[in-house]
Amino acid sequence: MEPNDNVVGSKSPTAVAINSASKAGEWIKSRLGTIKQLDTKLSPQDLVTDVDKGAELMIRKLILTHFPDHDILGEEGVPPGAAASEAALAKASTSEYLWIIDPVDGTTNFVHGFPFFCVSIALAYRGEVVVGVIYDPIRDELFVAEKGKGAYVHGNPTLVSEDAELSNSVLAVGFNPDREFALPMNMKGINALALETRSIRAGGSAALHLAYVAAGRLSGYYEVGLNAWDVAAGALLVKESGGTVTDTAGNPYHLGVRHLVATNGKIHNELLQSLAAAEATGI
Repeated sequence: MEPNDNVVGSKSPTAVAINSASKAGEWIKSRLGTIKQLDTKLSPQDLVTDVDKGAELMIRKLILTHFPDHDILGEEGVPPGAAASEAALAKASTSEYLWIIDPVDGTTNFVHGFPFFCVSIALAYRGEVVVGVIYDPIRDELFVAEKGKGAYVHGNPTLVSEDAELSNSVLAVGFNPDREFALPMNMKGINALALETRSIRAGGSAALHLAYVAAGRLSGYYEVGLNAWDVAAGALLVKESGGTVTDTAGNPYHLGVRHLVATNGKIHNELLQSLAAAEATGI
């Protein structure tokens, strides 16, 4: 069975992903500035709110209404930390159809009212991502990708940038909440890249960074210490827009990759070489 053939009530997986992301995103936007409960997970910098939990519940219900036999891996259903994330993914990896959800990617931004966060929903078929949807409710931008069918924002095809050299590129980086391993490792990379690129940006949402690489707004994105739900939808967007996604050692992307490099493809090898020279791969 092909992934898009498993349809209930004439709803395709892509349509369900779009509907779920849109509805959750609008609800999240309506809750901006009204947080009732703020907790921490991995560290005092790793935040979670009642909105994250409510949005994930909403998305789960919408998906399971159409695909009750599918499995779901959502950020809020997994304990914090790399080991728990890897264990949850390993358990879910046997699923034929696995939805991978980040209800609010950029929770810290959301908490502080900084308007750079999104809903990220991906569907993997036998371990390979076949649908990716990212919705930014503040800008009302909906990024959609289907394996082999390209990627789009508002129905217009997305294409990666034409920058051919790292020195002419604007890259996104991340300040990871894991302050024991990931953040110090990222800082090594950031220190190197700040001198080798036109400029670097840290928006605080891995999924939106990837969507922006896909749309040609950034030429690349690097971060150590990510999770499957941060990356799955965005990685497909980048690939379907003509870009390249690997781990920091240059190995092909798969759902278990935690140390990520995503680029327009043209600067990929140069970026990998810079990270290796800075001993900033995390591998």
